[in-house]
Amino acid sequence: MVSMARSKSPENASAPEKEPGRIKQMYQVFTMTRRYDPTSIWWMIASFVVPVIVGVVLGLVLGGGHILNLVLYIIVGVLAGVLLFMIVLGRLAERAAYSQIAGQPGAVGAVFKSGLRRQWRASEMPVAVNGRNQAAVYRAVGRPGVVLVTEGTKGATAKIVDEERRKVARILPGVPITVLSVGAGDDESIPLHKLGGRMNKIKNAIGKTEVLAVANRLESLGQNKLPIPKGVDPMRMRSGRPR
Repeated sequence: MVSMARSKSPENASAPEKEPGRIKQMYQVFTMTRRYDPTSIWWMIASFVVPVIVGVVLGLVLGGGHILNLVLYIIVGVLAGVLLFMIVLGRLAERAAYSQIAGQPGAVGAVFKSGLRRQWRASEMPVAVNGRNQAAVYRAVGRPGVVLVTEGTKGATAKIVDEERRKVARILPGVPITVLSVGAGDDESIPLHKLGGRMNKIKNAIGKTEVLAVANRLESLGQNKLPIPKGVDPMRMRSGRPR
């Protein structure tokens, strides 16, 4: 019996650990967000409580004095509160995760990987890198045309972004080129968590079919294959354990 128990122990030890359930994952995201921004708890509470209060008020005003109508309005308010709570938690958690990697090489690539809409075609790998200070230029193609995003100070990215802009303009004449900066340390610099929203606000200039053609033309240059590590994925980051 002892030998059988010993023979089973290595198998049990090598068995893969189960992934945390959905509720546990939500709790981990909630804990990480609250640790990064203590004031976020009030936004989460308000996102749930306000719809419930609105449901109660509507039930009292429009329910006609019937208990069933009041209960239905309260249920609707609770469901709306849960939905709004999930939305607010997701936004705050994304902001907290991006803020933790802001300033690190590859942070823009993380946004390109998980923070852009499907209308964009972008790679988490930069198209140009300054080897001295790890400043980089990333490229995305969408309805607004070509967007070049610099990562680093203006002095470190000025030359490489100008070269990339001239290269794109020579290959794709007539396609709009927008340059955005992240981590430049000036008034024009965009916070990392706002990069996706800022790109989505750029005015559309080309059609959906043209987006694919432009992206394929740029990808054919083979500029994405640079020997540098990929960007950090903020959705896989784990907050530090409290001591």
